[in-house]
Amino acid sequence: MKIIMLGAPGAGKGTQAARVADEYRIPHISTGDIFRANIKGGTELGKKAKGYMDAGKLVPDELVCDLVADRISQEDCKDGYVLDGFPRTIPQAEALDKAVAAMNGKIDFAVNIDVPDEAIVKRMGGRRACTNCGATYHVEFNPPKQADTCDVCGSKLVLRDDDKPETVKTRLSVYHEQTQPLIDYYEDQKILVTVDGTKDMEEVFSSIKEKLGA
Repeated sequence: MKIIMLGAPGAGKGTQAARVADEYRIPHISTGDIFRANIKGGTELGKKAKGYMDAGKLVPDELVCDLVADRISQEDCKDGYVLDGFPRTIPQAEALDKAVAAMNGKIDFAVNIDVPDEAIVKRMGGRRACTNCGATYHVEFNPPKQADTCDVCGSKLVLRDDDKPETVKTRLSVYHEQTQPLIDYYEDQKILVTVDGTKDMEEVFSSIKEKLGA
């Protein structure tokens, strides 16, 4: 099953994507993880991506399309995958459709996790990220065992620049302008399913499974 997760930054699509991937035993492909790995490694792509991400802007299509197409062509994706963070624009969606069609496949579902902007600003202000391994937490919904300390590696947790309220508002503005049209795009293809992302994580996951026919 080939699934796309849609939703504004902070809507919880990453968390749900990981759970869906585990449920169906397919890879969870997050462009955010790929970007962070490149940023930490100091690659040219990472430097370019960091500039856009720190400013709350979307990374340009040309930096991500080929990377995603290569990833979904790998052997572990033959039974499907969950795409988290891609596509974010109509051109990216069209490029993805072409790449998938070239592999004699098609996207089965686009899952839209719907959360109001004001709830997202509050949510993201509570997020914390590990400065070393990249693990993420939330002070309210998923707190570390010890405040400001990563459970995985013991490093310091920080509020990332792209999670600060002023940056989140910019990201939401960009999202509504560039990414919101994807909802119409996939609705026209009759593969869009929408769930209420303001509910408890377990309820959201149950709703997704029900929509996917699990």
